[in-house]
Amino acid sequence: MNPFAREIVKNHLALAGLVTVALLALVAIAAPLLAPADPDAIDADNVLASPSFHHPLGTDELGRDVASRMIFGARISLAVGFVAVGISVAIGILVGALAGFYGRWVDAAAMRFTDIMLCFPTFFLILAVIAYLTPSIWNIMIVIGVTSWMGVARLVRAEFLSLKERDFVMAARAQGIGDARIIFRHILPNAMAPVYVSAILGVAGAVLTESALSFLGLGVPPPAPSWGNILTAGKDNIEIAWWLSVFPGLAILVTVLGYNLLGEGIRDALDPRVREGRGAH
Repeated sequence: MNPFAREIVKNHLALAGLVTVALLALVAIAAPLLAPADPDAIDADNVLASPSFHHPLGTDELGRDVASRMIFGARISLAVGFVAVGISVAIGILVGALAGFYGRWVDAAAMRFTDIMLCFPTFFLILAVIAYLTPSIWNIMIVIGVTSWMGVARLVRAEFLSLKERDFVMAARAQGIGDARIIFRHILPNAMAPVYVSAILGVAGAVLTESALSFLGLGVPPPAPSWGNILTAGKDNIEIAWWLSVFPGLAILVTVLGYNLLGEGIRDALDPRVREGRGAH
């Protein structure tokens, strides 16, 4: 077992996060096999039915099986999380790499733009943009992605400022290798460790943001199943249908907690000071 995997296994919280994330991914992939019913099937005879053998998590205001909608909702939540984070990481890497590698006016312009973006509360910026767009899952992914790249850009810039003065970069310059190849083939692979951690933590944030937008009616449009959509129905029927609030709320909590625990565990595993501290004990 390599040292990185050994550190993850030693960290019980990180291992719990890894298991949680793996189970959520399995549920999302196998949703058609795991769902007990069609998530969009309306049953007027079982409106707001409490949890039972036939409906383990009850039904909603249209008689749709909540368990099935929760399972298919995992697909949407995780898809939004991964695609949005992919977009934000790509933008953050490009901005941070150019700023850190070239410095001077490129660095000043890129970082001032990053600072301006950070001045706006991210969630309210997303709300403002979404209000002018047609609600769709792709618009949600893109908007979350293009409004959450600033942290990655700062991390990559800091790594590039340190790495571009190393001997292997100087040797590459002496051989006449172009800037693009030095950036993407020599420096970037060595600057990715903090980006991995930020990306994993970012998935949790994107899932939470998507759920909040869907809860406010600005996210994934009905009848597509989403944890936020189910929570909205729960808000409207909180006094008679507690399961519509409790189960999707727990799903969001477990998902965000799982990704946060995994991200923290990976950060500790990649930090040599943590490994040395554990070795001393």
